[in-house]
Amino acid sequence: MLEKAPDLSVLIPFYNEAGNVLPLLEEVHEALEGLSFEIIGVNDCSDDTTGNELHEAQQRWPETITVLTHVTRRGKSAALFTGLKSVRGTWTQLLDGDGQNDPADTARIWGDVIAPGALPRLGIIAGRRTSRNDSGFKWLQSRIANGVRRFALRDDATDTGCGWKLIRTAAFRDLPYFASMHRFLPALIKRAGWEVREEPVNDRQRWHGTSKYGFLGRLGAGIFDLIGMFWLTRRGGYGVAREWNDPRA
Repeated sequence: MLEKAPDLSVLIPFYNEAGNVLPLLEEVHEALEGLSFEIIGVNDCSDDTTGNELHEAQQRWPETITVLTHVTRRGKSAALFTGLKSVRGTWTQLLDGDGQNDPADTARIWGDVIAPGALPRLGIIAGRRTSRNDSGFKWLQSRIANGVRRFALRDDATDTGCGWKLIRTAAFRDLPYFASMHRFLPALIKRAGWEVREEPVNDRQRWHGTSKYGFLGRLGAGIFDLIGMFWLTRRGGYGVAREWNDPRA
């Protein structure tokens, strides 16, 4: 007999997050106690002790944790799509591996929005950080980037840099893959015909390690990615057949 699929899959990409892995996964288990969930951890070819910590976590929580390991580093978006292939939940929660996203927000929003019966067309709940633990320069950089992106893509999101996102798995699987697509999830979900919602979430300081994104690298990639997304969102959405009983019809 096949094991019953969980309601929620927590998908976490990790790259050089030594010291963050076990505290984060323990916190997820505590916050989601009572819910039907699984955790998919994707190690994006880390060269520190992240892999060992994930193995230890899998030994500690074998019923809930699945670990996938990239043979070559491919980046956050690739890690998310690698994990998506193993996701079994109706909803997929994205968390960053550095501890900045609070799993308590998942439990709260699940109880407030999903458990009572989310609208069938709802494709993503995007987190909006109520307080930022970044430097003033990084905050300003993020505000400008979000404003330009929102003007160009009309994606109904004000803080796509926030890693906390709860996505209907069926909507997630509708999306095309490309490098850095994780920066545009609300726009891609909306393009696929699903609705976007925002909820305030907590923002915490990174527990250990350093950020993987520098200003110049983020700026250069962001400009080219935004141009590509601007083109993509204006090339039309997906077809939906009446016979599918699809909520987007």
